[in-house]
Amino acid sequence: MPEILPIADPEQKQAVARQVLEALTDWFGIEESREEYIRDSASQLFLCAWEDGAPAGFLCLKETGRVTAEVAVMGVMPDRRRCGLGRALMRAAIASAREAGYSFLQVKTVQMGRYPDYDETNRFYLAMGFREFEVFPLLWDEANPCQVYVMAL
Repeated sequence: MPEILPIADPEQKQAVARQVLEALTDWFGIEESREEYIRDSASQLFLCAWEDGAPAGFLCLKETGRVTAEVAVMGVMPDRRRCGLGRALMRAAIASAREAGYSFLQVKTVQMGRYPDYDETNRFYLAMGFREFEVFPLLWDEANPCQVYVMAL
């Protein structure tokens, strides 16, 4: 099983985020958006899953309100998907959010039923204990309605 550790150094955060996100262009194919995730990771709580001394995945949390944090971005290397890394990262993020004093955790993704890959993502969040909160049909664009999931911590 991987070792989940926080990273504090902003440059190391960005390097890990770049390495993982550039391997996931099916989900992070829009360069401008990918670069924004990488840039923003420098200032966010950053958890990295390490295997054999190399990053296998990461997750960033950002504060969205006094009592709420959001899973801002998460990625697992393609060859390490479906091995429990995502679950381990999410469990560590939930624990970190609780320790930081947050009451709620939220995450945004594309609404269920639009794309098979995102349906898999939705099922992952539901299995981790998130619940449907609201859909914003036009937050991103008409083809990608934004599903917000929440979890009480």
